Amino acid sequence: MDLGGYEKWMKKTARELDEIADGWLDDHRKGGRWDENKKEKDFMDVMNSVLKGASLAGYDADTINKATSLNMILAGSDTTTVTLIWGLSLMLNKPHTLKKAQEELDAHVGRDRLVDETDIGKLVYIQAIVKETLRMYPPAPLSAPRELSESCTIGGYEIPQGTRLIVNLHRIQRDPNVWPEPSEFMPERFLTTHKDVDVRGQHFELMPFGSGRRSCPGTSFALHMLYLTMSNFLHAFDFSTMNNGLIDLSGTIGLTNIKSTPLEALVAPRLAPELYN
Repeated sequence: MDLGGYEKWMKKTARELDEIADGWLDDHRKGGRWDENKKEKDFMDVMNSVLKGASLAGYDADTINKATSLNMILAGSDTTTVTLIWGLSLMLNKPHTLKKAQEELDAHVGRDRLVDETDIGKLVYIQAIVKETLRMYPPAPLSAPRELSESCTIGGYEIPQGTRLIVNLHRIQRDPNVWPEPSEFMPERFLTTHKDVDVRGQHFELMPFGSGRRSCPGTSFALHMLYLTMSNFLHAFDFSTMNNGLIDLSGTIGLTNIKSTPLEALVAPRLAPELYN
């Protein structure tokens, strides 16, 4: 029984997404985009060259290519958007962090061009802002379920084989025993006391992308997008709150940590007009 009608709509949505991905594959083929000599290859090009007609776990190359491409887009777009919104919201409530980030951009990039990928390594404060945002508001507050392949003891608790565990990332990353003033937005902590703590799952006090072999496969891509997009936002625009009020920082309960109310802010250009063309 499908009392709520969810299964029907999920199947309908899946068919529509499959048709979209089919169109991408056809577009590549008709446009000759599988050309091995093409200088710039996109994700589907790379997947196709790796698979080359292979069959994995009973799925053909096209199915694997479509599923992986859709997974990268669907899993990456929502989580990236959520993190950017939280980051801007936190900075608007702490204007000195916003000012400090823009001063860093002016010092290393200037105002006569846009931010590009080569600038990111020098923008250490903006990297700290992204890390602090991921600490306070991980895109997925709970990890994906993990099933124990064998019994083990964790923190004095006997966990039998076959148990499924879900890690509360939000709680871990706000543990006052690890993070002083855990509810305070302090990017500086990642330049001082926690400068060696990484977000890629190597430190168990900060795991916004999970940890181990089954951590998020798009971690590097996500961080690259967050650093570059956040830098461009802060470089190109000045942000302020409506009537100089505070931004509501309450969230919702769900697979992704979405802000409960839309972010409303005043935006003004801070670069020369010709740079926006």
